[in-house]
Amino acid sequence: MGNEKKNTSKAAAKAAKKQKVEAKISKKEKKKIKKTKTTDAPVEDEDLEAILDKMNREWEDAHKVTEELVEGPPSRRANATLTPCPSGNHLWCIGGEFFSDDGKAYFYNDVYRYNPDKDEWRKFVSPTCPGPRSAHAVVTSAAGGGKLFLFGGEFSSLYQNTFHHYRDFWSFDISTHSWDRLDTKIRPSARSGHRMAMWKHYIVLFGGFYDPGHRTQYLNDTWVFDTQEYKWRQIEFKDMDRKPSARSGFSFLSTPEGIVLHGGYCKEYIKGKRPIGVMLDDTWFLRMSLETSQSPSSSTVSSDPLSLKWERRKKPSFAPHIRSGCTMALWSVKGMGVLFGGVTDDDRDEESLESVFWNDLYGYQLVGNGRWQSMTLKKLKKAGKGGKRKAAAVQQEESDGDDDGIKTQEVKNTKQDLDVDPDDPILTTPIPRYNAMLTVLRNTLYIYGGIFERGSREYTLDDFYSIQLDKLERYTCLKHSGIVIPAEGDESSSDEDDDGAESDEDGDSDNETRVEEDDAGLDLQKLDDSHDDEEADEPVDVRHEVRAQATAFMGVSKDTARSAEDVISTPEPGETLALFYARSREYWTQKAHGVSDNRGKQLRRDGFSFAEERYAEYKPILEEVEKILAEAGLDEDEMRAGAAQTGGGGGIASSRNRR
Repeated sequence: MGNEKKNTSKAAAKAAKKQKVEAKISKKEKKKIKKTKTTDAPVEDEDLEAILDKMNREWEDAHKVTEELVEGPPSRRANATLTPCPSGNHLWCIGGEFFSDDGKAYFYNDVYRYNPDKDEWRKFVSPTCPGPRSAHAVVTSAAGGGKLFLFGGEFSSLYQNTFHHYRDFWSFDISTHSWDRLDTKIRPSARSGHRMAMWKHYIVLFGGFYDPGHRTQYLNDTWVFDTQEYKWRQIEFKDMDRKPSARSGFSFLSTPEGIVLHGGYCKEYIKGKRPIGVMLDDTWFLRMSLETSQSPSSSTVSSDPLSLKWERRKKPSFAPHIRSGCTMALWSVKGMGVLFGGVTDDDRDEESLESVFWNDLYGYQLVGNGRWQSMTLKKLKKAGKGGKRKAAAVQQEESDGDDDGIKTQEVKNTKQDLDVDPDDPILTTPIPRYNAMLTVLRNTLYIYGGIFERGSREYTLDDFYSIQLDKLERYTCLKHSGIVIPAEGDESSSDEDDDGAESDEDGDSDNETRVEEDDAGLDLQKLDDSHDDEEADEPVDVRHEVRAQATAFMGVSKDTARSAEDVISTPEPGETLALFYARSREYWTQKAHGVSDNRGKQLRRDGFSFAEERYAEYKPILEEVEKILAEAGLDEDEMRAGAAQTGGGGGIASSRNRR
């Protein structure tokens, strides 16, 4: 009995102890749960809200845009983009590059906006933006308040030891002035010098080049980006289909039916020989259409409604002289491409590259089979003023030891008493250049910068011009250049001129390129006025012979295979001696330098004598050509449109801009 009570008490004690432990554990669990409810949950909520708030602040800081009113156009640069705004009366300038005299390369990623109504430039800076670059491509879309799309481009180290080509794709929102990077798995390869055009809601990209350093690889692939689906895809053509050859720096202009491609540049690589630059002047049309028809057995639209086909256009009878570095701008109001300037290279000599620079203006009708037309300034009409209108040359001055600047100004072509009208519109024409940045806003063409070469040096220009295309009265200089281009041949002879130039103290400068009294004198007037007396005494047989020579000359002058030397040393129909010498002055000065020990003014006089002889040799033929053209209904302005308006020759054997 005693043992049973003892066992019962032990069991009860054990059960009580177990219950006490369970109660203690339960109490701890309740306490833990209570603690979690009162502390942990709100902390987690607070952390999540803080994280989201932090992310929002970081995004706002990354996309914060600062706007700054600047004094004028962007600094000197080349290979930037100048684009008309799709949703306002503005121009957008993005990126570019500048190479200094000491061989340093500078690349930019700034964004500028120009307001023509106020003649005002503004700069926009954002932490989130494309990297510094040049030779990229930009296209616009009016959708969503207006956007700019940018693809590719290039960048190099300060001393150009390493190069980088981009393959990133960006969108710039015009309303917020902010950038967004559009990353897609499928996209075009890295490249520069390509072109893009907008057709409906598609961005079409073609060509360009990739330069890893030892050899430039040119491309001819076609890509399309759908701005509604945000997808890239490469257009595959059949092997038998015709398509443009690989190239860069071409014109790429949109039309309602497709896109027109014209010209461009590439290099020809032959084993065992040096690369040769090739200028292209062919024209292609990328015909585009959207097939929205539905299948009879299905109510869904075709998955690939876009159709593309390349068609080659026939070369018209009239076209500008073959050239590169002259991408056309789209004048959408008239359905026309506008071409200004460019450079023609004679790359046959292994030692040097002879170049002719242009500052003429042409229009290309995009519809139909395409047609070129010369866009010459309208002839000045003034009552009570007779005589021939004299063209003026562009003066290029050399500053006192300032190699970084260019000054361009107008100068009279002969003596003050010759009949040169200072209001002549041709005097407003910008100096020759290539790779100028062009764009058309409504009916106005804007020209910013470009590159000019003299001897072995390249000069990046920073002047800014406009011209009303629907009037063609004169160019308006919105910003003068502050850069000075030394005269050809004066650099080597300046020391000799300084030693014996006592007569220069009166203010005349031997370092200025001008058609001076000493250069021309009354010889210009004599040549311009002499043909009236000669024509009456000319025998009939001689006139027939001259007519035959003139007909043959017209065929030769249109030959695009002519060398650069032949182009610059031969006068054109409608070109006076003054204009001929103004555009070919450097050529004749170099020729005189090779056969004469004279320097300075005397050397230029010798050069003028060579030009005068050449002009006199061709003058009867040119006059007959003018008669033929007049019989065909061309007036003086149209004749003068055929006259080459070129600058000096260049001697740069290799230029990174020739890509």
